[in-house]
Amino acid sequence: MFAAHAIFQTGSVKLPYTATYLVVAGGAAGGTGTAITSYGGGGGAGGLLTGTTTVTPLTSYTITVGAGGTAGPGTNGSDSSFAAIAISTGGGRGSSFFNSLNPGNGGSGGGADGGFGGGAGGLGTSGQGNNGGTAVSAGPTSGSGGGAGAVGAQGGAGGVGLANSITGTSLFYAGGGGVQSAAGGNGGGGGSNIAAAGTAGTVNTGGGGGGGGAQVSNYLGGAGGSGVVILSVPTASYSGITTGSPTVTTSGSDTIIKFTASGSYTG
Repeated sequence: MFAAHAIFQTGSVKLPYTATYLVVAGGAAGGTGTAITSYGGGGGAGGLLTGTTTVTPLTSYTITVGAGGTAGPGTNGSDSSFAAIAISTGGGRGSSFFNSLNPGNGGSGGGADGGFGGGAGGLGTSGQGNNGGTAVSAGPTSGSGGGAGAVGAQGGAGGVGLANSITGTSLFYAGGGGVQSAAGGNGGGGGSNIAAAGTAGTVNTGGGGGGGGAQVSNYLGGAGGSGVVILSVPTASYSGITTGSPTVTTSGSDTIIKFTASGSYTG
């Protein structure tokens, strides 16, 4: 009887298991345009990290979802993280001659502003994103924000994001903000208008905000899109213990835990 009882207890012990993760930081805001002189640079996308890790049962893992950068003057996005396992860097702000702001470095870099006489965009973080676009020397053409999949353009669409199918459906994340009537990068980047404020990056994609227009008035750049953290674990191992009210779905034999605000998951 004792031996049988011991076997039963051993068989009920929960073993470590593998989780797949996607961690996207908040995108940055686009730069404010300067009337007649130059358009604001596009905001850089939030850094994107994906991979696998071993989850230890009964261990709590803190989830942080970074906010998007705010407009006027534009700010960088905030970092997102899955405990200490994966920490993605917030996007770099778009440059603004009006606010005397150079392009920001980040997960992906912000675009440069032509009002400074041209120059390079902000730097992206290796393995997370790309540099922002350059601006034409002594001209009004600014650079778009870098995306997770490509560098920002000179006077065009934001850098494209990266597709990921962790939810069971392939979606793009972390696109850069566009400039001068161009669209944001595929992956939530905000677009831009010549004579209007830039469009905000899409929430929970890490998209950068579009650069502000530069005709008649000083138009604000769009705000950055907030980040997202998504975990995929085997349904047979899923504990059901979370905080922060994530959205929980299933895809095949996996349970998908999508955090659009900070919280935690206990293995």
